[in-house]
Amino acid sequence: MEPLVANVNWLAVGASTIISYLFASFWYSPSVFGKRWADRVGLKLGTDESFSINALVSQFFATLLLAWIVSLIVGNGSLAFIVLISLTIFFFLLSANLIAKHSTYASLVEATFVLVISLIMTVCNLLL
Repeated sequence: MEPLVANVNWLAVGASTIISYLFASFWYSPSVFGKRWADRVGLKLGTDESFSINALVSQFFATLLLAWIVSLIVGNGSLAFIVLISLTIFFFLLSANLIAKHSTYASLVEATFVLVISLIMTVCNLLL
């Protein structure tokens, strides 16, 4: 268990989780990518049915786990692994969305979001 907690900057994990989770509100806002993304995945923004609580909770825990992984990587001085892990998640999301027949645009919006929050998490770890 120690390798999972050694050299973890818990302040950066908490801060980057919250910042990244809130950043999703900006990323998926109608004025940025949200309107076009929602149209292409069949969601109607602003309705109660837009997002389930289960999806939001799952997204929070995925964000927290990625922040933890990024902090482990930064703490162990292996920044190149962040790129490798982020690209792996990018391509998993991209392929899953394309298999589900989402548009290329919507798939790229979702997959690129992971790259951006990985960068936010890395910067938080380097600054805090």
